[in-house]
Amino acid sequence: MKAVAIQAFGSPEGLVVIDLPDPTPADGQVLVATEAIGVGSVDVLIRRGALAAYGFSEGHVLGGEIAGTVTAVGSGVDTSWVGRRVWAFTGMGGGYAEQAVAPAATLVPLPAALSAVDAVTLGSSGIVAHFGLRHARFAPGESVLVRGAAGGIGIMTVQLAARGDAGAVAVTTSSPERGDRLRKLGATHVLDRAGEGDEDAPAGYDVIIDVVAGAHLPSFFAKLNPNGRMVAVGAVGGPPPAGFAMEMIAAFRKSMSFATFSADTVAQPDRRAVTADLFAAASRGEWDAVVHDVLPLEEAVPAHREMEAGDVFGRIVLAPSGSPAL
Repeated sequence: MKAVAIQAFGSPEGLVVIDLPDPTPADGQVLVATEAIGVGSVDVLIRRGALAAYGFSEGHVLGGEIAGTVTAVGSGVDTSWVGRRVWAFTGMGGGYAEQAVAPAATLVPLPAALSAVDAVTLGSSGIVAHFGLRHARFAPGESVLVRGAAGGIGIMTVQLAARGDAGAVAVTTSSPERGDRLRKLGATHVLDRAGEGDEDAPAGYDVIIDVVAGAHLPSFFAKLNPNGRMVAVGAVGGPPPAGFAMEMIAAFRKSMSFATFSADTVAQPDRRAVTADLFAAASRGEWDAVVHDVLPLEEAVPAHREMEAGDVFGRIVLAPSGSPAL
């Protein structure tokens, strides 16, 4: 089968298409013939080598989010999964391939009206957005700022906050055009990357969901209200500087809090239930799956170039040759 692996850490050009034997599902796993493969920011970090200390090495096949049809199951897995269209989370790799194995515990059936492309656009982003807002203890009426709102997680957070009756939903983004698109998804205020640019925006926010992190994260503590909560759900801009929490300490009397959030801390049954509800609602047209582009699997390099350039609004999806997504 065809797959995309990291030949050399660094630039997108370090990705290569290779031939691998068809995988065999182990105990508790299924084999999925992929129709759509999500390209995520964590894939970019792994490809750069930024996560090499966590065990990722050259030769690694990227991709954690797939949708397609189950073609085989391992021991202990209900055989009724075979032939069903599903969304699955492979873990931290193996998804950029014509066939991929995934834990059966992650499977969510796809409604007939939901495409594989929309499934990988909504799936993991919806999980992180939903539970990230819960981690922040978001309540109706509160003001929310989404920092880095143009990616999959940011877009879903905007939609969830707006439909959760947020008092205001502000976003940071790189251009007025992106801001206009985010307004159509529920944003009420559009800010530049520094969090400025709208005189009518709230002076402070009860909740900040941060997808970016990076060097400028500390400056956003000044935008939290008393008892405000900032939750970092990503780090596409790299880690924050050492000692970044000193900004919080300097404003000690505001009782602000900071937390990170990873979906790894959410039990699988809870993740599946939220994803199934999201897919059902999306199939009824209640959520917007924002797809930036669908590219052949062999074009993983240009897909990653777009990710590096910051040109992506929504989700880039890869699809193997012969997939209905192409």
